[in-house]
Amino acid sequence: MIEIIQAIILGIIEGVTEFLPISSTGHLYLANEFVKLKEPTAFINMFMVVIQLGAIMAVVVIYFNKLNPLSFSKTVFERHQVWVLWAKVIVAVLPSVIIGLPLNDWLDAHLTSWQVISVTLIVYGVLFILIEKLNQHRLPRYSELTHLPMTTALLIGIFQILSLIPGTSRSGATILGAILVGTSRYVATEFSFFLAIPTMFGASGLKIVKYFMHGNSFTGIQSAVLLTGVLVSFIVAYLSIKFLLDYIKQNDFKVFGWYRIILGIVVIAYFGLVH
Repeated sequence: MIEIIQAIILGIIEGVTEFLPISSTGHLYLANEFVKLKEPTAFINMFMVVIQLGAIMAVVVIYFNKLNPLSFSKTVFERHQVWVLWAKVIVAVLPSVIIGLPLNDWLDAHLTSWQVISVTLIVYGVLFILIEKLNQHRLPRYSELTHLPMTTALLIGIFQILSLIPGTSRSGATILGAILVGTSRYVATEFSFFLAIPTMFGASGLKIVKYFMHGNSFTGIQSAVLLTGVLVSFIVAYLSIKFLLDYIKQNDFKVFGWYRIILGIVVIAYFGLVH
């Protein structure tokens, strides 16, 4: 029962932080100090990644109609536009696949530390504040996803490579990159959501395959813990996405920048001074 409650807590943290540009990895790393699952390390490492499946399913549910190129309710032109959007998403994902797959194990082994996470939290927090100040009097070049050129989508995908470093935030890197290359906040946020679909399905699938390839399996309680975490992250992520889309209609991302800086300082204080 205790582990189910822990899975619920971690699912809530994942759901809240996955699509807000504040780093789900940083939050889960810190939370794991206080909400320790009494399971083997291999299962915990797999759980921390696969729990993202719930969050990404929230995107699929919210945007199912918009992202469905086979819907008969759409005109031929509208279906064509959806296929073009998917092409942009795939192009944008390629840089992370090409760079991330070969480095996946090395990154997990060498960069998942409180030192790296705290630095990236603070650095990208500062960048959010600076870029928002820089752009406060500029009009975006791309205020509609349909106007986003393929080359610009690729540039945003290159920015996503930065998120391979723990604590950066996948959504944070792609949103920052998109704003820098001229998109509106809303377009940057939506495109970040769409990039998450193949990226996170791929990352979760890879983690599960590696988990079983190393001779691991699920016990009954482990299956319940994983399913609970995924379900809770789905529900909370659904609400978080709705909140973020409403929030950015009237606000910028500076508050998330300040939050990242404060969290980075908390991580340094806890692990560097207290722990």
